Amino acid sequence: MSMAGSTIVSLRDVSKSYENGTLALSGFNFDVREGEFVSLLGPSGCGKSTALRILAGLADPNQGAVDWTGNARQIGFVFQEPTLMPWANVANNVRLPLKLAHADEARSKAAVAQALERVGLTEFADAYPRELSGGMKMRVSIARALATEPQLLLMDEPFAALDEITRFRLNNDLLAVWRELRRTVVFVTHSVFESVYLSQRIVVMTPRPGRVFTEIEVPAPYPREDRYRTSPEYAGYCRQVADALAAATGGVP
Repeated sequence: MSMAGSTIVSLRDVSKSYENGTLALSGFNFDVREGEFVSLLGPSGCGKSTALRILAGLADPNQGAVDWTGNARQIGFVFQEPTLMPWANVANNVRLPLKLAHADEARSKAAVAQALERVGLTEFADAYPRELSGGMKMRVSIARALATEPQLLLMDEPFAALDEITRFRLNNDLLAVWRELRRTVVFVTHSVFESVYLSQRIVVMTPRPGRVFTEIEVPAPYPREDRYRTSPEYAGYCRQVADALAAATGGVP
């Protein structure tokens, strides 16, 4: 899968501060290319999530611009927490964005079924969040984001709270969905290992206020299966990215 693609959205010299005086981003420049899997990597509090929220239109920059190519702004957002409605079953949680978009019943039903199939939860359509594991809840959240068939999928550290085995499994499942749908994914993480496993391109950020320190391409082919995690190639990319992150942060975790 090629790393090249036309730019669909750009953040240009973006700065963002909050009412408490925190300057989250300053002079942040970032291009998102069609069809790519790109990760924003940096220490906690460096403005990764803020950049994602600006891309999603959930926050406005104080300075700079968000430039879209064309008119298509079909976005799906997966938050750090699944944020499921506890009183609704899995199918109705996934249906929520379609309901808000006033999609007709037949289309909604088909889209929900397809989204659940893609994340392996068809048999749990009638289950409630309290009956699901943490990994399954996150699958529901991903299905909900996919239900509207977004062109751009924004993911804010969705697997950070999960155990390692579940996290590895969901990494593989996410890559399978991405390769099938050929959508664009912007993935926020503070894990060097996760960023190298998933991404075609890694944007390493400085500590707050967040800026782009460097970009690193990971040209390893897909599919990337579990054996890739133990390969010398993977280890080499991890060292390269870890060194860049250390340089960006001055050794501060």
